[in-house]
Amino acid sequence: MSEVVLSLSDVSKEFPGVKALDQVKLNLYKGEVHALMGENGAGKSTMIKVITGVHAKSSGTITLNGKEIDPQSPEEAQQEGISTVYQEINLCPNLTVAENIYIGRQPMKQKRVDWKKMNQQAAALLKSLHIDVDVTETLDNYSVSIQQMIAIARAVDMSAGVLILDEPTSSLDENEVEQLFAIIRNLKAQGMAILFVTHFLDQVYAISDRITVLRNGKFVGKYLASQLSQMELVTKMIGQEFKDEDTRAFRKSEEYPEEVFIEMKNVTKRGVLYDYSMQIRKGEVLGLAGLLGSGRSEIAELLFGAQQFDQGVVYVGQEEIKRMYPQRAIREQMGFCSEDRKVSGIVADLSIRENIVLSMQARKGLKRINEKQQREIADHYIKLLNIKTPNAEKKIGELSGGNQQKVLLARWLVTKPQLLILDEPTRGIDIGSKREIEQLILELSREGVSILFISSEYEEMIRCCDRIIVMRDREQVGTLTEEQISEDNIMKAIAGEAV
Repeated sequence: MSEVVLSLSDVSKEFPGVKALDQVKLNLYKGEVHALMGENGAGKSTMIKVITGVHAKSSGTITLNGKEIDPQSPEEAQQEGISTVYQEINLCPNLTVAENIYIGRQPMKQKRVDWKKMNQQAAALLKSLHIDVDVTETLDNYSVSIQQMIAIARAVDMSAGVLILDEPTSSLDENEVEQLFAIIRNLKAQGMAILFVTHFLDQVYAISDRITVLRNGKFVGKYLASQLSQMELVTKMIGQEFKDEDTRAFRKSEEYPEEVFIEMKNVTKRGVLYDYSMQIRKGEVLGLAGLLGSGRSEIAELLFGAQQFDQGVVYVGQEEIKRMYPQRAIREQMGFCSEDRKVSGIVADLSIRENIVLSMQARKGLKRINEKQQREIADHYIKLLNIKTPNAEKKIGELSGGNQQKVLLARWLVTKPQLLILDEPTRGIDIGSKREIEQLILELSREGVSILFISSEYEEMIRCCDRIIVMRDREQVGTLTEEQISEDNIMKAIAGEAV
């Protein structure tokens, strides 16, 4: 490959108090599929937004076909020849396929839209990409995968040579992914330069020529996909060389809980999880390990009913549940601390007291908990969990991240759960609060509470978990118990190596 189409040189982007990109680099060649890899917070989305003019760069240079550019809006980037297709399809389902492709760019005839010409052009464009649809049908008549392909067709028609695909396969099944890859290979053969962002390792190696890795907003390196093993890629993304060391005394098999509290059996959610089965025993701390996008959070949401599964069943004890939803999960004595506490956890403008009693109030329905009882409950858990606040009436949004997390834990502890689902419960909090939460997890386990524990920090999983299920590309690729549990074995399983 000799012709560089798009180049970033020492590009930085600063927000108030945060350096989101720190002198990152990228060379994207003609006729290349280039994977941009990194964990959550690595800077991938910020880089794309800088390239496409959503954010103005703070420093560095961007060149396109040898000419320095500085797009100030997505429209400017498109005029320069850079188009982006995002994970969430940004099209209008009530309009026809042709209208979606040419919206804002319709061919005109005597100051009117030339419908015949637009339909002909749309049909010719889709035919060139081997997409067989009726362009006069409204978009909502087609599947998500076809809509994704139409979004790509629109982007290709607007682009002179650079196509950015940001998580385009996240809602597609295996056959739909292969259809999409056929289009990508066709565009590559035509000389298109394609930047491909995904969390799925298998897809990276199935479609990509080269890989650039970012970590914590910094450039780690660029590599030929054929010369970088999956284990090396995972290590570069996470930034640690792992050694096979135990950091806790594991529960032995004779001490292991036998009674199953909850079981998922053959659960399927189209585009999310397929034919998945899992058991959590009473008093067990079960870990879900894997990279972002591996299916960890989706399992948690399906188990709690935050997402509905299409097929399969959940058993709580001997009770069969074919449709789980959060209110039912709460009745079954389940609690769920979601991954993003600010978006789907805390109610920032309510007090600590009001946040703590939310789940108990949800269980009681219209029967209101009186304020005196609320204060007693809140004060008890503030003391129990060492929540640092002058009183229970302080707004939760004014607390530190660690104390917010403790309030969310208190919200569920007050319901006396038999299963507590914790998705990244220690993310973004100080070391002291992390240790307190880890100790709480172990204490709850000893009291017979089942814990489903999801974390990107494998050291804390090793300290807490009796068993660890390793996920990759929405599939279970390993189960570790006792002395098998180590960072090295987790990483090997994620990378597809034998443990």
